[in-house]
Order: sequence, then structure tokens, then C-alpha cells
Amino acid sequence: MVLVIGTGGAGLRAAIELAEAGVDVLAVGKRPKEDAHTALAAGGINAALATMDPEDSWQQHAADTLKESYLLADPRTAQIVTQGAARGIDDLERYGMAFAREEDGRISQRFFGAHKFRRTAFAGDYTGLEIQRTLIRRAEQLDIPVLDGVYITRLLVHDGAVFGAYGFDLTNGKRYLIHADAVILAAGGHTRIWRRTSSRRDENTGDSFRLAVEAGARLRDPELVQFHPSGIIEPENAAGTLVSEAARGEGGILRNALGERFMARYDPERMELSTRDRVALASYTEIKEGRGTPKGGVWLDVSHLPRQTIMTRLPRVYQTLLDLQMLDITREPIEIAPTAHYSMGGVWVRPEDHSTDVRGLYAIGEASSGLHGANRLGGNSLIELLVFGRITGQAAAAYSQSLTAHPRSASAIAQARAEIDDLLAADGPENVRALQRAIRNTMTEHAGVVRDEEGLRAGLAELKVIEKRMEDVGIHPDIAGYQDLAHAFDLKSAALAARATLEAALERRETRGCHNRSDYPDLDPALQVNLVWSPETGITRESIPAIPDEISSLMQEVSTDGKLVE
Repeated sequence: MVLVIGTGGAGLRAAIELAEAGVDVLAVGKRPKEDAHTALAAGGINAALATMDPEDSWQQHAADTLKESYLLADPRTAQIVTQGAARGIDDLERYGMAFAREEDGRISQRFFGAHKFRRTAFAGDYTGLEIQRTLIRRAEQLDIPVLDGVYITRLLVHDGAVFGAYGFDLTNGKRYLIHADAVILAAGGHTRIWRRTSSRRDENTGDSFRLAVEAGARLRDPELVQFHPSGIIEPENAAGTLVSEAARGEGGILRNALGERFMARYDPERMELSTRDRVALASYTEIKEGRGTPKGGVWLDVSHLPRQTIMTRLPRVYQTLLDLQMLDITREPIEIAPTAHYSMGGVWVRPEDHSTDVRGLYAIGEASSGLHGANRLGGNSLIELLVFGRITGQAAAAYSQSLTAHPRSASAIAQARAEIDDLLAADGPENVRALQRAIRNTMTEHAGVVRDEEGLRAGLAELKVIEKRMEDVGIHPDIAGYQDLAHAFDLKSAALAARATLEAALERRETRGCHNRSDYPDLDPALQVNLVWSPETGITRESIPAIPDEISSLMQEVSTDGKLVE
């Protein structure tokens, strides 16, 4: 049996592959599967289908991906994803997904920032939701068992090989001991450890990072976090909620409080269609230099577009702003600011099958690393889920079928059990939620869009104090369930993810892609390496393989002009 942890797009696609291969599979998620984070992905999914631009190719898609990664992506991973992208789209069509189409039946594709050609397929501005629904339908057809509302606290490992996982039910606290031949980790990234984020409460708190590291795996480039340029500012409980990049793709204009179309200062050629890192940095700089809106943002305006365009191309953005702010975007601009959006680093995996340092343990989706480097192309994350969901499902199936025996460890199980028992018995004065907030404040203050040595060291000092306070937490399950226990594990994950991020950000003394160091404003060729982190070894540098000629010949020079405007 193979266990899949996480029931978003990556987890479900892997589970489907396993079931189609005839392997027993169980998928476990802490959220309802209909409400996984994948459902929030709005803009679209990339594949060089060449339906709109016949000259597009997987090689050009790979070249764009590697160029925008600022040469930190693994070329092998980029090749696997871009070559397998069309098949990923075919799989979705086979499962019954309804893509937007041209009048002659071709799948429509639109531009996203920094793509050479139109290669982003979509379904309105709710592509992720449609993918999630499609995968849930397919999983139901295959009778794949899916456990919702179960929180996995620890991976079970014996002699360097995983043999299952331990967890509890979020409602009644019932324990789960799950024995598995292999485990696929698809539990997302760590962007919730910032104050303004496109992740909702209690998701992307770094679960994947902690589970993997405690099992013996390592993290790669945890400091490389994409700040999406357009997160809404209010209401407070929804701060960071995304206005899709599609709003800029369809012709939205960015202005500062003075009414200036400020992207002319940062990327006069591409303007609002520039890369996410540049647009986020431009907005951050405008705000920092006093040209921000009253609430500390910038204006994104689509009101000049025809109402029909907004209602057909941006229906979800329209509805979201109406619901949250009573704002009619066909008439008024939206106040936005950069928001922590995507973990481009993650668990260290091998490019060919996303296996980790732990035998039988795999990581996929935002939990993993290798494709995005220092800047992710919009639309690449959804295709990555499908390509590696399929490949890793096959690899886990082969690994499971190759085992003749599978040793287990009573002490590993006892340790997992004791970890929960000890927390439930904890009756200290510290509030788990308050400590989570402290971590978010620290990361926002010292490891946001722009970083420097002094701030990162201050962040590490603050984190050390928070880690000490974590020894005195009080856990109080109540009539509503075991959320407080879940928050305690979220806090452990957030602290580990924050430490990895701060230490790697300190080590990367350069400005590259999403990582802006005001004290090191230039790109350092010596740092064209991946930074690999574990608690035992700290940071080690890992070289990146050469880019094949057929891809490198299509890459334009990675420019840093207009990049760090401090």
C-alpha cells in the first residue's frame, strides 16, 4: 500500500496513477479535499500545445522556465515537466475537464508574464478549482479511499526507509497508525509563516518540510519564496487573498497613489506583464518610498476594460472583491500589495522520480523543489502537479511492488505516540496561536520582499526566543475538536521552516530573482548553486547540472536591469 499525504492536485494525481496501476492507495488530508489549496489557483496551466502560436515547443517552454529561474532550476526537472506537459493536459481531458476553447475547438491559450508564447490553458479564472474537481471525480470513479480531517504528525522510519505515518482525527482526536510501503508527501509549502499570504489559515504552514526533515530528508532553497504582486489588503482576515495574475494578463494597469503608471520605471518594455518578482519588487519599492495608497498598497485598475471582458475572463476576481469589500472592479481600482505566495524551494528530491534521501519517501508539488529556482513562471505549478503526480505515482508503485519484506520499528511508533501524548499533557502558559503570530511577524519584518544581513540575524535571534517559549505551551482540546493540537504541530512546522528560510537567506549574499538583498544588490555567479539545508549539516552548496544546448540556445540573457531599485 502507498500512502499519499495531501489531497490537493499533486496528491490526487499521484493517487490516481497508483490506483490505475492496480496498487492499493490511501490519500489523507487535513482539509476537505474539495477545499484543497489547488482550488485557489486561478490563472492557468502551462503546456507548449502550440494551439495559438505554432512555433512554440517544449524546448522553448523549458528555456523560459530556466531563464526565469535565474539559472537555479534543475534543467533535468524543467525538461521532464515541459516534455510531459501536453500529456498532463491530455490526462485532464481524459478525466473530463472543460478547458476554454476557441471557436474551432482548439484549447485556448493566453499569455502569462515572461512567456515567449501563449501557452497557458485555462478555465475562466478558476482553473485550479476545475482541475481539483476533475481529479476528485476521477478518484471517486476509481474508488480511491480519501480520509479528510486527519492530521499527520510524523513519518515512521526504520533504518533509513519509511514504513508509514502517524496522526490523529481533527474532530475527535482518534489516533491513526498507517503502515505503508511508500509515502508520497504532497502537503504544500510554507508561505503561511508570513503575515500577508495567499494561503488560508492552517494551510502551507511548512508541514511537508517538518515531516520530511524529521524523517531524515533535506530542504533545498527554502529562502526562495515568491511574493505575488497582487494580494488584497483588507479585510484583515482575508489579507493576502490573490487577485489573479490574469487581471494583468487581460490588460490591468498598476498605478501608485500619485496616479503614475509606475512599471514604466522598472520594466518599460513589458510593463504590467513583467515577471512576478519584478512587479512585486516595484510595488514594494513604490510603497516603501512613500508613493503607496492610504492603506499601504498600490492600485490595480481593470475598470477601463469592457464589462463583458471582466465578467467572462475575470469572474472570480469580480465576485471575490464584491464579497470581501463590496467593490465593483468594473468601476473602481483594487488596492493591492505583495503577498507571500509560493514556496519555490522545498524538500530535496531527485529530478527523475522525486524520491528523497529516505527510501520509499517521495515529495511532489509545492512540497518539493527543482523546477522553479529563484522565480516561478505563472502557470508552471499546476502542470508540475500533473507531470510529477503521474511519474512519482509510477515510481512509488514500482518501489512498493519490489519489496519482499518491510521492517517496522516499535520504537518509532512509540515515539510518534508519545509526541502527541506529551503535547496533550502540556499545560504551560504560552498560547500556540500567539507564538504562530510571533513567527509571522518575525518573517514579515526580516525576511520579506527585501532582506539584509542585519535583519536576517535579528530574525534568527527572535526565532530563538520563540523556540524557547515553545517549550512552555499549553494545549487545550475542547468541544469543537482537536484544532489546538493541530496548531501546536503547525507551530513546530512553522518554526522549522522559518529557521531554514532565515539561515538560507543569510547564506545567499546576492540578489537573484525573488531573493532581494539590499546589502548585496548584484547577482553573484558563485552563488548559482542550490542551498541545501538540514538541522544536522546546516547549509551546503550543491552545483546545478549544465543546460542542454537545444534549450540553452533558446534562452535570452537573464537581465537584472531595473531589478533592485532601492
